[in-house]
Amino acid sequence: MKRFERLERIRRLDPEKDFFEIYRLTATFEFPWDYTRALELALYRTYAVPSIGCLLAETAELTDRTQKRYDDTALLLDTVLEHGFASDQGRTAVRRINQMHRSYDISNDDMRYVLCTFVVMPKRWIDSYGWRKLSRHETVAAATYYRTLGEHMGIKEIPGSYEEFERCLDDYEEANFGWDQGAREVSDATLDLMASWYPRPLAPMLRSATLALLDEPLLQAFRYAPPGAVTRSLVRGAVRLRGRAVRLMPPRRAPHYARQNWEIKGYPDGYEVAELGSFPVPGVRGCPVPHKGRSAGAPAE
Repeated sequence: MKRFERLERIRRLDPEKDFFEIYRLTATFEFPWDYTRALELALYRTYAVPSIGCLLAETAELTDRTQKRYDDTALLLDTVLEHGFASDQGRTAVRRINQMHRSYDISNDDMRYVLCTFVVMPKRWIDSYGWRKLSRHETVAAATYYRTLGEHMGIKEIPGSYEEFERCLDDYEEANFGWDQGAREVSDATLDLMASWYPRPLAPMLRSATLALLDEPLLQAFRYAPPGAVTRSLVRGAVRLRGRAVRLMPPRRAPHYARQNWEIKGYPDGYEVAELGSFPVPGVRGCPVPHKGRSAGAPAE
């Protein structure tokens, strides 16, 4: 197989009708490493919305059980991608996702915003650091894939195109990014988790490298000191160099799913999809931070 042969195959498909096949080819054959990194950062940036970040802090899922929460999120999303929305495994994964979210007062706006990050951040990452940019077919297919996931999750007023997803994300972040102490603790725990995957002496360097990949609004929301220009240039240049190196490699011949990632640490003996994720924490029913006109402690829409 030639390097661009799979892309040619993707372009022969219909991005609206064949969205699942296109997205699967893109995420598991063309850009598995990039999609993993981009979705990590997509979920990470949602903490900067105080109503999301402080709820995660209250549940302690991402401060006390950081590795488990990382594993479960990746594996639930991965199950849908590997087996499809109509499969028993896919339906079980979506059911588990819905059970978790319905345990708390989460607004439709926040749910829709998180969905937007899944669509927009991978494209921005791959266009900046991937071995090639995403094609229009792949962009449309990804938007349709996550619109379908959102429909299965009962999210309302889902954007209808990539451009609408992008506009929704940018507008929501401009209106809602802000400081919250609990969200900062969740952010710190996540950075510590990422550093823990490597030898301990490298932890400070890896933390700085991760911060160098973040944009200014995100750094400001968490009140992190911005990395120096040299650090930012070196880190981003190194990731771009990786993309150029991948371009010279033979194309992947077998799909790579998130469950195969070495960062998944919590299930060496396997797992049951129905047992993944968090379960309700007694007494926690939403976030005390006022958000979008909601008073503290008021129920979400």
